[in-house]
Amino acid sequence: MQLSATDLHILLVEPSDVQRKIIKKRLAEEHVTQVIEAATLQQALELIKQQKPDAIACALHFADGTGEQLLQQLKSNVDTADIPFMLVSSESRKAHLEAFKQSGVVAILPKPFDAMQLGKALNAAVDLLSPAELELTLFDVHDVRVLIVDDSRLARNHIKRVLVNLGMQHITEAEDGKEAIAILQQQMFDLVVTDYNMPEINGQELTEFIREHSTLSHIPVLMVTSEANDTHLANIAQSGVNALCDKPFEPQSVKQLLYKLLEH
Repeated sequence: MQLSATDLHILLVEPSDVQRKIIKKRLAEEHVTQVIEAATLQQALELIKQQKPDAIACALHFADGTGEQLLQQLKSNVDTADIPFMLVSSESRKAHLEAFKQSGVVAILPKPFDAMQLGKALNAAVDLLSPAELELTLFDVHDVRVLIVDDSRLARNHIKRVLVNLGMQHITEAEDGKEAIAILQQQMFDLVVTDYNMPEINGQELTEFIREHSTLSHIPVLMVTSEANDTHLANIAQSGVNALCDKPFEPQSVKQLLYKLLEH
């Protein structure tokens, strides 16, 4: 049975009583009514132990720590690593949000957020929880060979989960561009999904390597970047990437991008 946003059990972790009321009201407007609340990280961890939620909506700052600490703790435990995590924060400084983008959150919601932003975040959580295979006409999605390149293990795990949910079974991972090049010289792939920011050889340099080698030059490259700078994105596009995707790596938009890349 296909899950919908209204079926979600959500744990809302937010220190402010007022903010919890506002967010709960917004969720109710989207017909999400199964919401339990925590005002501290400790309380949140106790509630998760009692009953694992379908998704977590969490603020950034608490008296007993940060949303990032909660996220890291959940990701390091095999029982909770797969819970879709949404950050709800008025923080807009890139450096403060980078850790969340690299950790595989499903969405970063601003305070205040609108119905469209919330709907998109809830749908991203649903997509992770109820896999729907990508239907391709040219070949079987199960046969697509993918190389994921990212120096963050958590980001690789999240990207891999999204792709596995779409039906992809042949996935190889590389920690950076250097390792990816060594793998590409040994194996053939149908798709490369690479991060932009990586030590030694970044995603742009990796893409240029792929485009310059005749045996690899046909491989579609999906670049995942948390960079929002337009000039920077224009430079990346010129290196020969086929599509750009933001972090968080959001299942619905990834599905549409992959459909275009693999069906052309």
